[in-house]
Amino acid sequence: MTTAPTIPGDAGQAIALDVDDIQAGALSERPSPYVGRYLLLRVDDPRHGRELVRRLAAVAAIGPDTPGSAADAWTTVAFTYRGLEKLGVPPASLAGFAPEFREGMAARAQELGDVGESSPEHWEEPLGSPDVHVAISVLAPDAARLGAVAERARAASDDLGGVEVIWRQDCYQLPSGRTSFGFKDGIGQPDVEGSGRPLRNPTEEPIKAGEFVLGYPDETGSLPPMPSPDVLGRNGTYLVFRKLHTRVAAYRRFLRERAADRAEEELLGAKMVGRWPSGAPLAVAPDGDDPGLGADPARNNAFRYGDDRRGLKCPAGAHSRRANPRDALEHEMSVDTRLHRMIRRGTSYGPPLPAGVLDDDDQDRGIIFVFAGTHLDRQFEFVKTQWLNDGVFIGTPEEKDPLVGGSDGHGTFTIPHRPIRRRLTEKPPFVVTRGGDYLFAPGLRAMRWIADLDT
Repeated sequence: MTTAPTIPGDAGQAIALDVDDIQAGALSERPSPYVGRYLLLRVDDPRHGRELVRRLAAVAAIGPDTPGSAADAWTTVAFTYRGLEKLGVPPASLAGFAPEFREGMAARAQELGDVGESSPEHWEEPLGSPDVHVAISVLAPDAARLGAVAERARAASDDLGGVEVIWRQDCYQLPSGRTSFGFKDGIGQPDVEGSGRPLRNPTEEPIKAGEFVLGYPDETGSLPPMPSPDVLGRNGTYLVFRKLHTRVAAYRRFLRERAADRAEEELLGAKMVGRWPSGAPLAVAPDGDDPGLGADPARNNAFRYGDDRRGLKCPAGAHSRRANPRDALEHEMSVDTRLHRMIRRGTSYGPPLPAGVLDDDDQDRGIIFVFAGTHLDRQFEFVKTQWLNDGVFIGTPEEKDPLVGGSDGHGTFTIPHRPIRRRLTEKPPFVVTRGGDYLFAPGLRAMRWIADLDT
């Protein structure tokens, strides 16, 4: 069952988050550059599983503001629905979680567009399977600190024979902050009200805390549904975890074959992404890359699309504009883009494809995508199905996101231009889903509550 928790203050006033109870890695900015590790665990013995949670609660409390050798490194712990069930969370409490979370990502693959090569039958084992119960992510600025913190998290399962690590994925961010496609990532994050952090986009009011953390009013002025008892849901957040394989060579060949020279090749790539490789937004720098703009956090997210309705500067179908249309849909009275904002964390894995290489080297590389929020349905799933996989809202229903929308080799992408628009055709898929799941990252008090279920 869900509860109606007490609103922590008036819904019309700014609310300070209970940061001491929120897992340090849930909302914190990552160091740049960084290295990381993801671990998935299976719980065979509920008693051992609950003891693991007890030990991990202490590890998850350590964050970038913690004095000592663990500074700038932290761990996030989350659970699948089956994991919470395995740990002994009562059925009445389990029933209060979001339906999407209870179903799991694999069960919703068709709706999410994970079909064909991206369908669960082709996912990397054990991703999306009933064996995944606990997920641990560890991030640090360098390998030495990662090793120390990762060992602390791994050691939590020592002498617990009923818990087994079943999957590991190392990841990283390059010093340039760029993904395997060559573009700087992680720029357009929302500002969270009450977080106490500097604003990244002064043109937009901070998003209500309840969009990202349970127990606080969201953009509707209401409290998102959360499980009972109150301690289990408050200060928790849902996570979307997805491993996405990127076909970098195919992406480069696609641009090379459609460009007259390297300058046009870079322009076509920028039109597809919505930003230049440096991170400079097309909405501000439509005619050429501006590395200074891309590197300036005070400017690279401070823009809107309202003056570019036709998409002459940044196409309406560009990846970053689809994922966050900003004010471009304000003329659509039925669309409130603030209800669909997401905290996104993109982490690279696998060796980068060397610059200039156009042939696939058969190496597995890509992005570990993580989303944090309180509404799986109208945040991640809405953006994925309505904005990335469909073009109705921009007037091109047959077109999908040029990077992550998928296609069967007959995808198209329209670039508005005067006097004649340009349409790129026969676009192959550049991203293939390797697996994932929906997770819940509880508050620290909730983790201790779970650990004490056997007492």
